[in-house]
Amino acid sequence: MKVLGIMGSPRVGGNTDILMDEALRGAREAGAFAEKIVVDELDISPCREFNDCMKSGNCAIRDDMDDIYLSLEEADAVIIGAPVFFYGLPAQLKALVDRCQVFWARKYILKEVPERQGRKGAFIAVGGTKGGDLFDGSKQTVKCMFDVMGVDYSDELFVRGVDSKGEIKKHSTALEDAYELGKRMAE
Repeated sequence: MKVLGIMGSPRVGGNTDILMDEALRGAREAGAFAEKIVVDELDISPCREFNDCMKSGNCAIRDDMDDIYLSLEEADAVIIGAPVFFYGLPAQLKALVDRCQVFWARKYILKEVPERQGRKGAFIAVGGTKGGDLFDGSKQTVKCMFDVMGVDYSDELFVRGVDSKGEIKKHSTALEDAYELGKRMAE
């Protein structure tokens, strides 16, 4: 069992990163191999709509997404972690999501069934405000990404009202909730 964690926050050591580490610790302790990718440390260009993916199912841009595509295809479970910026995903992570257009093209244009169906996916998100619909936009984006890859959106952890770096450590349940999410992803 391989669990892939995609940490989409630009703030390493911040709240999202801490929760991702707890989730991956839970996955490891449940017997999975867990890999963490820190998006902000990668060279990922935004989608430029060259549309090669519509013809070949592959992106024309050569950058770190080449390795990410492989990691996404090999993972048995995928956890996306992100802070919410203006009710959406951070730009670094959104570039990665947009480059997953190759999976959309394979599924809907080239009519290829994703090689591996029914894999599990989870979304961990942290937001500074307490708005009731704070996570709705980001959640829909992640669900769409998972869908085109044959990954079932099966779990989530949303934490509101946490903004300062490391503040998540003071939250009454968030660390344990992330750990348990990771264990469920490894089942």
